[in-house]
Amino acid sequence: MAKLVPTTAPPAPSLLQPGTRAPNFTLRSTPDATVSLSDFRGRPVILAFYPADWSPVCGDQMALYNEVLDEFKELGAELLGISVDGVWCHKAFAEARKLRFPLLADFEPKGAVSRAYGAYSADYGTSERALFVIDAEGVIRWSYLSPADVNPGADGILTAIEDLVSGAGAGAAGGASP
Repeated sequence: MAKLVPTTAPPAPSLLQPGTRAPNFTLRSTPDATVSLSDFRGRPVILAFYPADWSPVCGDQMALYNEVLDEFKELGAELLGISVDGVWCHKAFAEARKLRFPLLADFEPKGAVSRAYGAYSADYGTSERALFVIDAEGVIRWSYLSPADVNPGADGILTAIEDLVSGAGAGAAGGASP
């Protein structure tokens, strides 16, 4: 009779925490254009890592962020979606969903930016569903890792940006519920 050998689950990603300088990156936003985090220095940035274009939860999440995009912008924040999908997949997905914010391709080397932020799942080869609010100086002020099958919504992001703008979020702890 075969013996069952217990396996251990892989460690959870080490999501970058508030107070950490956000790693700079440059990723493709279209087949012929790139976006760098440093392009947004001087204003808050929201990074929304997500597993895959066209999946139901990701589609709902990105559609929700598109609906509240004006609220993000009123608070002076820029939104960037990031997954390991390629630029052509992002282009088709953004057009189909009428998204008004950039989707960045963390495609090659696969997941390099997701890995730098502790938001990569080696088990699935995709980005985790992770959120970051970065201040005008490039420091992470809020981070949250959501289960892959749960849309984290926008409340946590909005609260983190409002706190940042009002000065209340300078030392906010990451991982708080959205």
